[in-house]
Amino acid sequence: MSARLNTAQPYAVGLFRIVVGLLFACHGAASLFGVLGGAAGAEGGTLDAGAWPGWYAAVIQLVCGSLVLLGLGTRAAAFLASGSMAYAYFDVHQPSALFPMENGGEASAMFCWAFLLLIFTGSGALGLDRMFSGRRTTPERQPAAQKATVSA
Repeated sequence: MSARLNTAQPYAVGLFRIVVGLLFACHGAASLFGVLGGAAGAEGGTLDAGAWPGWYAAVIQLVCGSLVLLGLGTRAAAFLASGSMAYAYFDVHQPSALFPMENGGEASAMFCWAFLLLIFTGSGALGLDRMFSGRRTTPERQPAAQKATVSA
């Protein structure tokens, strides 16, 4: 059973990356363009261009979320996105209460940790960076040492 799950791992990571990137990009689009409920839930509301830190956070969300969604420069985009969410949590949410349930920082904390995971796992399968580099995750192209551990 483990061997079968191990062979599906790149696809699970790829699907995880797609979902997290899409959700993150939607937050940025809502704040910048007033779609999907708008900024802070105000229907059609947007952030003023250049307003610190919200507008810059929204740009990071849209750009990095889109890159992660596509699997293009995933590790670098995830690094920037994770850092921005850590900043959001500690600067915006944490001063009002210690725990995310108390301070409304659940989304910031979850995005921070999700992107931190993607820094270490990479894009997984189904990413553009793998298509451009020619790398594949199928067992036929894995090194012999890795084949032995996958099939064991």
